[in-house]
Amino acid sequence: MKRRMSVMEMRMLRWMAGVTHLDCICNQDIRQRYGVAAIVDKLHEARLRWFGHVLCAEGDKTCGIGFDVEVAGKLPKGRPKQLWLDTLHADLKQARIHHHPSSAQQDTLA
Repeated sequence: MKRRMSVMEMRMLRWMAGVTHLDCICNQDIRQRYGVAAIVDKLHEARLRWFGHVLCAEGDKTCGIGFDVEVAGKLPKGRPKQLWLDTLHADLKQARIHHHPSSAQQDTLA
């Protein structure tokens, strides 16, 4: 999925800049010329920012309630769907941020 988004983003950047592959300008040069960050990096930032808002929210708010919900029932056959929490844990690991639920409560109280 990340690759498809990156390809789509670069196609749009090249189109807006009027640059084709025949011009032999690499993607990094186009990004630097126009000061555009990779869309995948911006998505990581947005997820981490949203996670911070969820942690700061009080437990009785909708996002605080939905964050710790466990759904009872049987899982469907096949590969498990990608969960937001799984993606978030990967983002936290990539950013080298160690999250402990007990420390988050202490941070909000301080």
